[in-house]
Amino acid sequence: MTVRTRMAPSPTGEYHIGHIRTLLYNYALARQQNGQFIIRIEDTDQKRLVPGATEAILQVIKDYGLSWDEGPDIGGPYQPYIQTDRLPIYQRHIQELLAKEKVYYCFCTPDRLAKMHQDQKAQKQLPKYDRHCLHLNPQEIQTNLDNNVPYVIRLKVPDNEDIIFTDAIRGTIKINTTEIDDQVLIKSDGIPTYHFAAAVDDHLMNITHILRGDEWISSTPKAILIYRYFGWELPVFAHLPVFLDPSGQGKMSKRKGTVSARSFLDDGYLPEALLNFLMLLGWNPGTNQEIFSLEEFVKIFSLEHVHKKQPIFDRAKLDYLNGLYLRQLSDNEYISRLQPFIPQADTQTLKALCPLIKERSSTLKSTAQMIAFLFTDIQADPKLFLSDKITPPIAKAMVQAMVTIMKQISDPKDTAKLQSQCLDSIKNNNWKTGDFFMVLRVAITGSRFTPPIIESLAFLSKEKIIARLQALEANL
Repeated sequence: MTVRTRMAPSPTGEYHIGHIRTLLYNYALARQQNGQFIIRIEDTDQKRLVPGATEAILQVIKDYGLSWDEGPDIGGPYQPYIQTDRLPIYQRHIQELLAKEKVYYCFCTPDRLAKMHQDQKAQKQLPKYDRHCLHLNPQEIQTNLDNNVPYVIRLKVPDNEDIIFTDAIRGTIKINTTEIDDQVLIKSDGIPTYHFAAAVDDHLMNITHILRGDEWISSTPKAILIYRYFGWELPVFAHLPVFLDPSGQGKMSKRKGTVSARSFLDDGYLPEALLNFLMLLGWNPGTNQEIFSLEEFVKIFSLEHVHKKQPIFDRAKLDYLNGLYLRQLSDNEYISRLQPFIPQADTQTLKALCPLIKERSSTLKSTAQMIAFLFTDIQADPKLFLSDKITPPIAKAMVQAMVTIMKQISDPKDTAKLQSQCLDSIKNNNWKTGDFFMVLRVAITGSRFTPPIIESLAFLSKEKIIARLQALEANL
């Protein structure tokens, strides 16, 4: 058997970071088994389509360093790979199920369905279709069709039957059909729902393994019934644990912050670090190894080592990993990756800054923000340091002392002399060293978090340093 896996993005918005993890596992399994990995666009939810989303999703997958063997952009033996281009295929297959009486026409109006669900909710019943149209006779059906009464086509679910299947991660799963709705397979506009289109496409495209999030477990029996009704062989199902929010309360969602795959790249995380992080969210090799290249991961990935427990998306762990990857870059590569985040900085200056910033980097964006004061004007806010210990008069005295030092020193690049004179001033005035340098840091950078401040002064002119000190003094 040639292993064939797939990922089927829906172009309804930004691609979730969790989708990249699922895609990564599908990719790894196919590559490891010398099989094929397929991208298919599931655009049957026409009401929620976002223009340009398909192209954006394909691009972000590429930007993460992943590729596919068949898809909407490169074609393949089972094209087309966009579902709305496959509508005649679904129509042929639904007619087959109608002929077998495994599905049925439903002419219920939206108002009737809404009332039905409202009553079920009031009676605390499982919300599902009440099968009002299941037993319409052929004449009633034909009359409705002749009169162009709007309809959907529903799956006929067996009564009180245990659907049992083996999940490659979770073992044997049993769900009784009393918990399963007569799912709509073809909507009133003739477009299939996900459940029908995915099952038909997975079979026709010879998909052997379906790896997806564990939120799909409850709907797997619907796919199994569709396969059974057609007489098809089932693929292997493997349901992956979804991410939990860092708080541990519920899964990651857009309501709790930016979780799009693109946003992490925009924040300055390296794609190779992100992939390494995602590898470990729900899987480990059974060892203490944490750093994996994509090639290493593909070699040792197995479904047997995928966890059942939902992992927490630990942003601090991601920052740690990203920092490791950044420090492993050569200075030239580091600068090349950093430059797009601070385009106003020239390459020569960034190269000189490398010793100050590279070891402190957690993301490229935060590093760019950390050194932005060297290339843009700043506004120093005294609130960043004022306290019971650093009062306005003390801060003003510190600033005046630093102005005096700067006027006397010939070159800010003489960091040893500058450091020595600052320490002398601190000693003579009985100031706290940390307090003095915090005031200086805020005056020069507008921030509390920067590279070493004395070394940073070497990248500013003497006149600019004095001007910033005097600007802060005026605000005290």
